[in-house]
Order: sequence, then structure tokens, then C-alpha cells
Amino acid sequence: MFLSAEEFATVVRATPLISIDLIVENERGEFLLGQRTNRPAQGYWFVPGGRVQKDEPLKEAFARLTEAELGVSLPMTAGEFYGVWQHFYDDNFSGNDFSTHYIVLGFRLRVDASTLRLPPDQHDDYRWLTAEALLASDNVHDNTRAYFLAERQAGVPGL
Repeated sequence: MFLSAEEFATVVRATPLISIDLIVENERGEFLLGQRTNRPAQGYWFVPGGRVQKDEPLKEAFARLTEAELGVSLPMTAGEFYGVWQHFYDDNFSGNDFSTHYIVLGFRLRVDASTLRLPPDQHDDYRWLTAEALLASDNVHDNTRAYFLAERQAGVPGL
């Protein structure tokens, strides 16, 4: 269920949001980042993802978000659960003076990049970067970097 801007502002001001982030890897070991057009994190490179709606089962949210963010609907079983994360932002979608707090369910996916139809709704540009390159970039948001720092600290091969 989608809310009006006024209703959504009330929710964001008062509660954390639940979202799914997609850590998408291509066949070359690069990860998909989009440059965000909306707040929070506007202008930063970020992994695709989005909010879970009220009364929406997670498997339906996953399929909806992969369709909206990648242009192809994938079942939740296409991803590997990567953990629960918290994202805190000083701003919000409206630009008014309140913060945004997300509880994020991370999922890793391996895809054939040629099958994706990346939409321009939430991101005005896309890049495929290695974990090393995105960690070295100043324009990759810290919340996205955290996924790759955690892997490096855990000693995951290739990072």
C-alpha cells in the first residue's frame, strides 16, 4: 500500500522503514550501483533497493523491487540473504527537517547483466564497479560501502 506524501512524512518522522537492498553482482565480479535522484542519499552511488509495503509479504516485495529496480522480476530464492543492516540519514524524501531511519534486509544476487533493463526512475546513471573500486570512490554512499567493508573484514575471497 502506497501512502500520500503527507501520510508518508508522518511515518518517516515517527518510525523506521523496512527495506530490501540488492547487492547485484555480474558475471565479471562487478557490482551494480545507481546514482540516486531522490532523497535521502541524493546524488550518491547506491545499490538498488526499496521499501517493503504494509501487508506485503517479503517474497512479493522482493519480486516487485527486482522488477522496479532491475527491470526483471526475480523470486526471493534468486538472492542470498546477506543480513540485517541499519541506515540513518539526516534528511528525508521531502526535504523537511527530520531524519530517515531504515532497517534493511540485504540480499546478494548474481545476474547476467544483459538480462537487466535498468529503469531511470530512481537513478539517473548506473555503473558496474569492482568491490575495490567502489570502496575507493568518494561518491559511493557509506551505507553501500558498509556491505563491502563487512565482506572484506570477514575475509570473503575476491574482496
